[in-house]
Amino acid sequence: MLCLGALLAGCTAAAPGTERSLSRRLLDSCSKPPEAYRDVYGEYRSPLLFYNGDSVRTAADWERRRAEIRARWDSLLGAWPPLITGQRFEFVDTLPGAGFDRYRVRFRWLPADTTEGYLLVPHRAGRKPAVITLFYEPKTAVGLGGKPCRDFALRLAERGFVALSLGTTRTTRNRTYSLYYPSIDRATLQPLSALACAAANAWETLARFPEVDSTRIGVMGHSYGGKWAMFASCLWEKFACAVWGDPGVVFDETKGGYVNYWEPWYLGYYPPPWEHTWSDEGPANARGAYPVLRREGRDLHELHALMAPRPFLVSGGCADGPERWTALNHTVAVNRLLGYEDRVAMTNRPLHDPDSLSNEVAYAFFERWLSSEDPKGQKE
Repeated sequence: MLCLGALLAGCTAAAPGTERSLSRRLLDSCSKPPEAYRDVYGEYRSPLLFYNGDSVRTAADWERRRAEIRARWDSLLGAWPPLITGQRFEFVDTLPGAGFDRYRVRFRWLPADTTEGYLLVPHRAGRKPAVITLFYEPKTAVGLGGKPCRDFALRLAERGFVALSLGTTRTTRNRTYSLYYPSIDRATLQPLSALACAAANAWETLARFPEVDSTRIGVMGHSYGGKWAMFASCLWEKFACAVWGDPGVVFDETKGGYVNYWEPWYLGYYPPPWEHTWSDEGPANARGAYPVLRREGRDLHELHALMAPRPFLVSGGCADGPERWTALNHTVAVNRLLGYEDRVAMTNRPLHDPDSLSNEVAYAFFERWLSSEDPKGQKE
């Protein structure tokens, strides 16, 4: 597997377009783990074992096992309310552009919760592939947030994708960060599951937009948005593919604030007031689903397996180094059982922040998997 850092160092003085060319080369290699991690599965319990210990041997077995995994996680995370179908975007304002138009749109993403985001629509005929981008607020991904290398929606629109940029603006401001259903004082969903439900409602609304091909909608996010994109794509199977930007793809209490699933706005929900947030004491005092998941020996690789055979890319930084292949290999094994190869990919860089090359690989990933009308592709 090629190293992002080495490639980036080699192209800093290169001609324009070099990074895009390098990203395509890297994408070809990043579905193969380094030799040290090839066919290494760590201590994670195989998703190809039923909870009673029976083995998954066929695709039909996998469908039953997949339903078993989903049912167990739903019992811990909470049951979603009925999805909001049939709604269309309310257009708040419009900013025409040279290559695409930018709209501020409003819609309901939870039964009693309306949000606003930005919809970027390229000037290209016909139904187009689309990507939903997720972050703390929607301005950053359209280039209005002032954060370098996080303008994902803008760059995707430049490449011909319809892009819907969303974020939890209100709760980011009050430092509760997530979404809470039906309310923050009596939530019945773990917040990451509520976020996933909101993303599913966003998918439903975007799929009705006349210029979007509903079979070719992906999702991506970085950090907080990476966790959100991971849960959304794993729990809502209509997402065709996904990019998870250094979210912490498995539980890891050694990574501190980067992989802090125990926080009450992720998987450790309890009614406010909250204590020990953003502190080293957080894991020891965790409540909600997180301590139950840890006690039962469950980890996020079970959710990853729900993606199969849909492709996903881990854009890894300091939270997700090459050693994460020991978890990702379990989804590789599920795909192999189903007859698919090269559906799990990971790039690595030393820092948490995305950089221009890691982003180019993410965009190349979407170009590969959403450019066809059959995003699942053919079996190998």
